[in-house]
Amino acid sequence: MITITGIEKNYDSLKVLKGIDLEINKGEIVSIVGPSGAGKTTLLQIIGTLDRPDAGKVLYDGEDIMFYKDNQLAQFRNKNIGFVFQFHQLLPEFSVIENVAMPALIGGISRTTAFNRAKELIDYLGIAERINHRPAQLSGGERQRAAVARALINSPKVILADEPSGSLDTQNRNELHRLFFNLRRDMGQTFIIVTHDESLAADTDRIIHMRDGLITDIFSLQNR
Repeated sequence: MITITGIEKNYDSLKVLKGIDLEINKGEIVSIVGPSGAGKTTLLQIIGTLDRPDAGKVLYDGEDIMFYKDNQLAQFRNKNIGFVFQFHQLLPEFSVIENVAMPALIGGISRTTAFNRAKELIDYLGIAERINHRPAQLSGGERQRAAVARALINSPKVILADEPSGSLDTQNRNELHRLFFNLRRDMGQTFIIVTHDESLAADTDRIIHMRDGLITDIFSLQNR
């Protein structure tokens, strides 16, 4: 589904990624782990089309999307990729349903359709009673569930998560982990997760270890 070949990324004289090759299969839940500064988030941003590599290719279903112009890339990202961040990135002035529906509205979906879809996801994620609340009125776990709903609103093929459980307590962290696997089962999404959470990484299909801008090891279920 996603093929990454020869990805390099530099910031001035700092070489952040030094030639990354990686294949992600449809329906996989993959974790990327490693020390701070390993290049994990930079790789995730390039996979998510938020940044462009200095060298290499990112192919989705065989098509190199790095040749897209910026506006084409933005449209591709809106339709095909959902993002979940450590600190949820919900807009404080909008309600839960407005936050969840926003990517659909940006993508040109009608308000009625977007809000109906948002309601379905909010209900699925167990925060229906918070639908008209603003982020400041939610618990940490509820905010992250709202962020997951927002990531799902356009039915993307891929969910990219950057330290999604990093700001959560143990109970909410465990619930978020179960949620990812339930979503894969019920909706068929592919997940790529950057995490320092060993318990989450241990449950994923493959663990990709990074250090100093390189993949050093890939640990799969077959090795367990």
